[in-house]
Order: sequence, then C-alpha cells, then structure tokens
Amino acid sequence: MAEELVADPDADPLAAGDDLVAAFAIEGEPVRGRIARLGSATADEILSRHAYHPRVAEILGEMLALATLVGSSLKFDGKLIVQAQSAGAGIGAVEFVVAEYRTRGAVRGYARVNEATLARLLAEDAEPDLQALFGGGGTFIMTIDQGPDMDRYQGTVALEGASLAEAASLYFSQSEQVPTRIHVACRRMDSNSGRSEWRAGGALLQQIAGDSARGDASAAFEHAAILFETLDADELVNPYLSAGMVLFRLFHEDGVRLFEAQPVETACTCSLEKIRELLRSFGPEAAAEMVEADGLIRVRCEYCNRSFDVRPADLA
Repeated sequence: MAEELVADPDADPLAAGDDLVAAFAIEGEPVRGRIARLGSATADEILSRHAYHPRVAEILGEMLALATLVGSSLKFDGKLIVQAQSAGAGIGAVEFVVAEYRTRGAVRGYARVNEATLARLLAEDAEPDLQALFGGGGTFIMTIDQGPDMDRYQGTVALEGASLAEAASLYFSQSEQVPTRIHVACRRMDSNSGRSEWRAGGALLQQIAGDSARGDASAAFEHAAILFETLDADELVNPYLSAGMVLFRLFHEDGVRLFEAQPVETACTCSLEKIRELLRSFGPEAAAEMVEADGLIRVRCEYCNRSFDVRPADLA
C-alpha cells in the first residue's frame, strides 16, 4: 500500500530514520524510485571493522547504499553483488570494492587496497575521484544470484565517470537500457545519538517503459530527473532530515507516494564450518602449508574482519 507524503513531520512514515530502504512513485507518472538510509547498524558497523582510509571508506559506504537501492527491488530470494575493480593488480590504489545485498535485507561489503599506491596518490590529491582511486579504466559489475539451482546473471561495463553514482547510472543506461539517475553518499559525522559514526544514503530514479495507455514516458522522467538532480549529498546522510522529508522536498509539487519501508541490517555469512569446508577443498598438502607455529590455521573473513582458528585435525 502506497502512502502520500505530506509536509507534517508527525505523519512521516520514514521518521524513524536509519537502516531502511523504501520504494516511491511520482503521482500519476511513469516514474519510480527508491531511497535508502544506512546508519549505525549497517554503514558504521561495516566500515568501523576495518582501518580504511576515509576516502576508501566513503567509496565502500556508497557501494553499500547502491547495493541496497538495487537489491531491494529483487522479487526472489537471492542476492545482488555490486563490485568495481581496477584493470589489474598494482594499477589502482583501490583494487576491488564489493557490496552484497541479500533479499531479506542484509548487507555486507569490503574493499581491497594497495596501501603504497594509495599513499602516493593521497600525497598528490587529498580527495581523489573514482577514476584516480582505481587507476583509470577498470570494470563495474552487477551480479544477480538466485541460488544454486539457477544460473547467475551478470552485467559488466567499463568503470566510467568521476563518481560511483555516475558509474552506476552508466551501467543501467548501457547494460539494462533503463533511463536511470542515482545519487549515493557516505560521510563520517556526528549523529543524533551524540557520537561520530559513518552514515550512508542513496536515492535512485527510473523511468517505466511507455505503453499504449501511458504513451511516451520520457518527458515525465526528464521532468522528475531535473528535480532529482537538485538532491544534495548531505541530504542523503543528514541524521536530522528523514528520507521521507527529502522525497517531499524534491517532489511535493507533483505528488509523491511512498511504499512500505524495508529494514536493513548487516550480517555476514561466514562461519567456522564454512571455513573448514573451504580448507578441505584445498586438499591436505595445501592445508598443511598454512599451519602456523602454534599448530593452528588462521583464516580471516575479508567482509567482517573476523578471525577463525582451525585445528588441522578438524579437517580430517
């Protein structure tokens, strides 16, 4: 059930604030979208587990917001994986950034960084854009995984644009051929809880294909896109401005309807048994080479940064 947004903050269905994603529609027009807000239980939880440079953390936070926006539209039980990677090892300061959204509302992500290359880059430019971080070139990939009984769908385009939002918009234009506008942002800032935390947010606007009843949908989309481009990055992460009020500010003159919000949480799929299964797949000789001086094999999950201690005897 869609609910019309009004100016009254007490009637704002998104007033609760963080760790949610919701679909919306422009009243009577072939234009749809989604808006996401990630706070302490998602963006801060994930980014605080790693000692990323703030510029790298911002890119990963934006990727988490993007995965939430796109993944929340899936109509099946599965997951969406969004990733950006450099053209090869040693080429970019950021070699790899990935975010995963599982359709029950769980997100996770991580970044792989060449620290030496990053240090040289930051010495020249304190705020490098996307192309500088990835060394120019690279690839942007979206993968839809519907489970072990279904083939994966993967779309791949060149990593273009100065920001992740530009790269994602180009992906939809080239790979999906759906007119799309995207804004994502990530900042470390003081929250309404009184502590400094990582916050991320995003909004996506898409045109619905025209038909005999709706006619050409392009004019309505271009009108909405002009309003959408006035969206400021700070609005997406401001803890004192709800996502509902952001949508009202953008589209209240045309009318905007909001669908029920979905909660988002962070949850990693790693476990000790999965680590054991992985080590068994390498074979006994390879596993034996991983044993450390104290007789244990140590494996760290790149997503959640949790370390697992495995006894070789448990792999028998």
